[in-house]
Amino acid sequence: MKLPEFSVFVKPWPLPLAEVARKVQTLGVDGVELPVRPGFPVTPDNVGSALKEAARVFADHGLKIHSVAAELGEPVFAACADAGISLVRICVPIPEGRGYMETEEALKKEYAAMVPLLTRYGVTVGIQNHCDRWVPNAMCIRHLIEGFHPKHFGAVWDACHSALTGEGPEFGIDIVWPYLKMVNLKNAFWRRASGPEAEHVRWRPYWTSGRQGLAPWPRVVRELAARNYQGPVCFTAEYSDTEAVDRLIAEDICYARGLFAAEYAMAAKVQTN
Repeated sequence: MKLPEFSVFVKPWPLPLAEVARKVQTLGVDGVELPVRPGFPVTPDNVGSALKEAARVFADHGLKIHSVAAELGEPVFAACADAGISLVRICVPIPEGRGYMETEEALKKEYAAMVPLLTRYGVTVGIQNHCDRWVPNAMCIRHLIEGFHPKHFGAVWDACHSALTGEGPEFGIDIVWPYLKMVNLKNAFWRRASGPEAEHVRWRPYWTSGRQGLAPWPRVVRELAARNYQGPVCFTAEYSDTEAVDRLIAEDICYARGLFAAEYAMAAKVQTN
């Protein structure tokens, strides 16, 4: 059974593209997710020319751009088509003072208007779940996009944000399965952000290594293997200990590689028996 391709979100390294490519190459992955944002080599202002050049640079190092993290719009869609990139990942905020269902209704209208552009450029928008005031879990992603064709709007299921909202991987993956375009792997746990004397307690995520957080990576991989998932798996390289990013991402990829090899081999054995 073929293993999924591994990708790394290169947000921690706002460096020249060739330097980023060399760094990622040492991790032994297949490609990257590239931020199209101010402060990075590819920005909303230069995306029309710089994204294709970025794809060339990464290809020279044996890597592909699996996805971009970017604002939606025709310049990004056109640049993706020109560079051979099919997935634009976004997280969807719920504005303060606005209800969830009201926001969802407005988003569906916006997305419907984008369909002709997505069709023209052959690009898919991947909606990622995110805890707090965002589209938070698998069911919310599905409710938002299930009226659209999966080639236009898909799901980027984030195992960690799913866990932070109390959603188990078996349910989360099952809910978005018909739309699943990419899986994000990182990990975190809730950490008290206020002292014990505070009148109102506050919590925030502490971003940690793959073994240590709420998201059970072995269960995630087992469920993906049982379904023979073949899309990209993106390691988002998000850690509260920012000084240890290079060490932690290498360790997490090594850990995940062992999980995927074991679980996909087991799933293949089950299928042949």
